[in-house]
Amino acid sequence: MSERGALRTRLDLLAREIAKFGAVGAIGFVVNAIVFNICVHAFDLAVVRSGVIATVVAIATNYVGNRYWTYRHTEKNKRSRELMLFLLFSGIGLVIENGILALSHYGFGFTSTLADNVAKNVIGLGIGTVFRFWSYRTWVFKALPAREAVETAESFLEGPEAEAEAHSARPARST
Repeated sequence: MSERGALRTRLDLLAREIAKFGAVGAIGFVVNAIVFNICVHAFDLAVVRSGVIATVVAIATNYVGNRYWTYRHTEKNKRSRELMLFLLFSGIGLVIENGILALSHYGFGFTSTLADNVAKNVIGLGIGTVFRFWSYRTWVFKALPAREAVETAESFLEGPEAEAEAHSARPARST
């Protein structure tokens, strides 16, 4: 496979990953917004407390969606490590998201329902989502080592000569 073809394949895979992550995130966004507004308007809780509760519920929803759909092809043998990292990076995203809400509501005095929703569910969630996507794909949902599988598949598609070349190009394994 040419470098251009390999790059296109990697970009296609990244686009699919972003689309799946976005779909899971969209569901999480709806959950987050509904829970936030119920906490604020039905239970009359403080906005930051409501934001934290809503984010925690959305984090649980997003973990299930990302683990079993977006990143279902990744390692599954280290679930406790994966969950701890997921919660750590989700917690940082929670601080980003609700820190922006707190700054807007208490720091700048933008206290309307619209301002709170924009601060939390547009600006905070947007920045938090970029951070979460980067951290999840970098540290939480690590892909299985696939170099050998890709080389074998490519050599199979290119013919027997390329297969022999791919096998000879691999470093010897030590046991």
